[in-house]
Amino acid sequence: MSVARKPQGRAGGETSSARRPEGLSTIGLSPPDEVPRTREQERGTLRLGTRRSRLAMAQSGQVADAVSRLTGRPVELVEITTYGDVSREALAQIGGTGVFVTTLRESLLKGEIDFAVHSLKDLPTGQPDELALVAVPEREDPRDVLVARDALKFTDLPRGARIGTGSPRRMAQLNAYARAHGLDIETVAIRGNIDTRVRFVRDGELDAVVLAAAGLQRIGRIDEVTDFLSVDTVLPAPGQGALAIECTADNADLIAALGELDDPFTRVAVTAERSLLAALEAGCSAPVGALADLLADGQIVKEMRLRGVVGTTDGSRMVQLSTTGPVPETYDQAMALGRELAAEMLAQGAAGLMGERAQ
Repeated sequence: MSVARKPQGRAGGETSSARRPEGLSTIGLSPPDEVPRTREQERGTLRLGTRRSRLAMAQSGQVADAVSRLTGRPVELVEITTYGDVSREALAQIGGTGVFVTTLRESLLKGEIDFAVHSLKDLPTGQPDELALVAVPEREDPRDVLVARDALKFTDLPRGARIGTGSPRRMAQLNAYARAHGLDIETVAIRGNIDTRVRFVRDGELDAVVLAAAGLQRIGRIDEVTDFLSVDTVLPAPGQGALAIECTADNADLIAALGELDDPFTRVAVTAERSLLAALEAGCSAPVGALADLLADGQIVKEMRLRGVVGTTDGSRMVQLSTTGPVPETYDQAMALGRELAAEMLAQGAAGLMGERAQ
């Protein structure tokens, strides 16, 4: 569910008329500017752990500003290098799941930082008992986008166009679309930050690269996009566009404070998406796409649609299904929705399309 108020736009849901999922609050990243928190202020600086990349620093900085306004306490960014940042191997080769978050979590447990911000799509689906996923703020645009030479759109790329991506999920869906529509493309495995990937296009090594819209939006480079890929063409990764705020499970005061940043509709959407991923026993680098949309009648959210896709990276075989029903009102209902769709996909042969499944 792109927890969307607008088709393919920012996820969130209209909270004024919709029934709120149980036990979740609705404040996004803009809490009130004036919060009487004298006792909080006296407790000193909060340490926010973040990866060092420009994107991670940008999104963590946005959360830091929101937390500071909310608590009245200064927030210091603590830069942490993860294994995923230093390894040049393909994510599928180094395990994918958790390579960007394990070091941050270790720092939390050691007391070196007070809370951490992750890209939710990087989180393993299992939550450690010692840590609490205290907030999932309102989601950015979950779509994938194309940055291509000569401002080309996907369907306008020349025959034999080379498209760079580090994601088997994107490769599978791009190749499947090309096969179905008579396009001739070559998907090329790449790694690196946004600057590195875009440079492949600027230097003429590739005709285009595929990136997440949310990342470009957060670093102020959305104007470089040449094509927004419809979710009917490429379903995003489960949780794409959403952030996860995590702290230790025994820090009740901080859990209560950070919980004010949680968006209930984004939370229920990504819970369903990640439940599907877990039920497929697939890691975050598997060729699995999922998106949960909130379907509204005017300003009233009526239903949720969950879509899932699994495919071989060459696009020759795909399993793509969807289900629509009432908006889940609890965590358990959202989990059940994901599991049910995953079971249908497995019954249609999804397991055989994913390669080695997560353990």
